[in-house]
Amino acid sequence: MTSDTTASAPTGRPWNDLSRSPRERAELLVKAMTLEQKIAQLHGSMQTIDIYSLTADMGSLSGEEMEQLAAQIRVERHVAGIEELGIPRFRITNGPVGVGMGDGHPSPPATALPMTIGLAAGFDAALAHEYGSVIGSETATLGQHVLEGPGVCLHRLPTAGRNFEYFSEDPYLSGVMGVAVTRAIQGHDVIAMGKHYVVNDQEYERFRTNVEVDERTLRELYLLPFEMLVKDAGIAAIMSAYNRVRGTYATENRYTLHTILREEWGFEGYVQSDFWSTRSAAPSINAGLDHEMPDAKWLGEDNVKAALQDTSLEIETVDRALVRRYTQMIRFGQLERPYAPGEIDAEAHGAVSRRIGEQIAVLLKNENGTLPLDPGVGTIAVIGQATYVDQACLGGGGSSKVDPLYTVPPVPGLQDVLDGLGSSDVITKVTVADDLSNLAEARSAAESADVVVIMAGLVATEGADQADANMLNDQNRMIAEIGPVNPRTVVVLKDGNPILMPWIDAVPAVLEVWNQGSEDGHVVADLLLGVVNPSGKLPTTYPRSWDDTPFAGHPERYPGTDEGAGYPVIRYTEGLRMGYRWYQSEGIEPLFPFGFGLSYSTFDISDLTVGPTETDGTAPLSVEVTVTNTGDRAGAEVVQVYLELPTSAGEPPRRLVGFAKVRLEPGAAERASVRIDPAATNHPLSVWDDGAHDFVVVPGEYTVHVGTSSADTPLTAAVTVR
Repeated sequence: MTSDTTASAPTGRPWNDLSRSPRERAELLVKAMTLEQKIAQLHGSMQTIDIYSLTADMGSLSGEEMEQLAAQIRVERHVAGIEELGIPRFRITNGPVGVGMGDGHPSPPATALPMTIGLAAGFDAALAHEYGSVIGSETATLGQHVLEGPGVCLHRLPTAGRNFEYFSEDPYLSGVMGVAVTRAIQGHDVIAMGKHYVVNDQEYERFRTNVEVDERTLRELYLLPFEMLVKDAGIAAIMSAYNRVRGTYATENRYTLHTILREEWGFEGYVQSDFWSTRSAAPSINAGLDHEMPDAKWLGEDNVKAALQDTSLEIETVDRALVRRYTQMIRFGQLERPYAPGEIDAEAHGAVSRRIGEQIAVLLKNENGTLPLDPGVGTIAVIGQATYVDQACLGGGGSSKVDPLYTVPPVPGLQDVLDGLGSSDVITKVTVADDLSNLAEARSAAESADVVVIMAGLVATEGADQADANMLNDQNRMIAEIGPVNPRTVVVLKDGNPILMPWIDAVPAVLEVWNQGSEDGHVVADLLLGVVNPSGKLPTTYPRSWDDTPFAGHPERYPGTDEGAGYPVIRYTEGLRMGYRWYQSEGIEPLFPFGFGLSYSTFDISDLTVGPTETDGTAPLSVEVTVTNTGDRAGAEVVQVYLELPTSAGEPPRRLVGFAKVRLEPGAAERASVRIDPAATNHPLSVWDDGAHDFVVVPGEYTVHVGTSSADTPLTAAVTVR
């Protein structure tokens, strides 16, 4: 018998005693359960259907097959309740770009926020908290208990299918953003779930592939944001990945799930499998997996009872898994909370989404003051393929896709903003066919317009990586042929991955707005017309060509090679040289570096002070600079602090260790301060030492580099660590 509600604490249910700690209550609850009840709570309640053949190789699924799979996941994201014990139906919804596929018939609509990669471009933890608060609030309003997010895998591969829902190529930036989002979600008494643990940095063969990575690289890069989620945000849940890690599936990997996560980091939450990533019963639970989703393929009654019978599994281990999950449910008051879904304030949350979207756009190029556009320019031709000019670009295919409450398409949004400015400009639109068969019509419209706005981009999807870093449907040729026709042409990029831009010299202005979500039309219009000043910075490097990336000529790095194991093996042989670290280590100039972003204003940073300049490696460092708005528009600049470690540390040239976003009126100046604490969870001064099995500070001279991107750090200071 199941229930959606939990009555007030009756006599005989000591686990409802609010004076006890969450763990004590969870232990009492588990003690009262029968074996069958315990097993029923180890897994989701989706009815097992003939879907495993479909998921055997997710990378080979067609779009239609992905939608079929998504439809099954959409309506069965729960664990059945047990009314006699007061355990509610446990409702789980996907993230992390808004409330995605939740438990409902159908999944309830929500605010479609900008993609997570874009949020990271804000370089603003407060903005990330607002983002997470919208998600947490809507999850709670819809009666859901768990939000599967944030995702903190890294942008190791520029073409990875899920980069849109991960933050950055930098572990520290990813961690800061993830911590802020997690705290905000859990502030609404919703369980946040960090994913995908760990090194699920590509979608290709994700059900089969094995990732080989050395310990130092694993610790300093790929584990670091997860460590920050655990230690700084108190995250309640972690989702294990599909892939193998050093030959063992992530769901069975005791070293990552237990030794690191619990013994070393002190994680007290529970671990859920990604959907259908569980591969066994006893080995998975023994390793540290606590919950199987979405069904009972492995942790069902027959398998668990058989494992208990042959002693490959102990009942205490089953109890441990349940206590971990119930502790978090009780921590957030979910046993007492009735199921009473409400209505989302679409207007209010849409306004937040619009404000966030406007602060994360990155101005990549702006020759001759092309932007912002004059509201009285005359005629504006909006040109692009249907995905980018006919509808709001929601982005992000797969299980995290949000069913939007409403959308603002590009042309209506542009018209709204023009009307608000009292402009009589005329908008024309040409929807370019995917095969470019009407390119002549688009060229003609561009020639006759006063301003041309070309909208182009890419919508990536879970389950598949891109074939390369080019936009689909020959959009490069579209831009290359239309761009030179009109000297006042702006390219607006709507994507969730870095892309190649062979046409970059053909246009004077490029604005990266990402997959914006519901408020696409308003956000882009506000940015183009200067209602707001773009202030985003790239959270990932944009290469000039694929040959400049770590993967050109290195199939062992991606897509992996067959080493006789029967599955692909991907080796992270680039080591620590990932993202901007790769380009700096190899002396390669990217098209646009990590941390880069222009403004409609100009800024100057000066008067760097760093102290102390000599330390034993335990004292926090204070970094201060003066930021001055030297332009004629209000705007924001991001001060970025990078650290160069002593040569003996054997590190890439620099690592990001701090940043501060400063908003200034024209002519105003402000002192910006960044604190670098050696004891912080991102280990800013430390390197991983295999011998010590810990992070250690290397003695020597450290150089502090301060600037406005990873490639533009004009201010430096030396710090000696004794």
